[in-house]
Amino acid sequence: MADLHILREHTLGLAGARKIAFEWAEQVEQEFDMACVYAEGKTEDEVSFKRSGVNGTLRVTKDQFELDAKLGFLLGAFKDKIEAEIVKNLDQLLAPKATKSKVGAKKK
Repeated sequence: MADLHILREHTLGLAGARKIAFEWAEQVEQEFDMACVYAEGKTEDEVSFKRSGVNGTLRVTKDQFELDAKLGFLLGAFKDKIEAEIVKNLDQLLAPKATKSKVGAKKK
């Protein structure tokens, strides 16, 4: 078995991090057919996820995301690729959302 450990710091606070964690859980359920269970806590939330060949948790606090996963024998051969995809997805969700400035028409 191969183990994955990914840690990302953030400044979102627990409420903001919770929104990102929900998005992440929905994304992996749809894209990777994961079964996710989300448990909210007072100071930490936890997303448990699993599917054939992989299981793990994403712990969410006011200042960090910590993902631990165990890959089965077959998926262990693709550890680097799987880790890169998880990092990419998590980093995209954590990236500041670009704000679009709207220029309204002025009335004369």
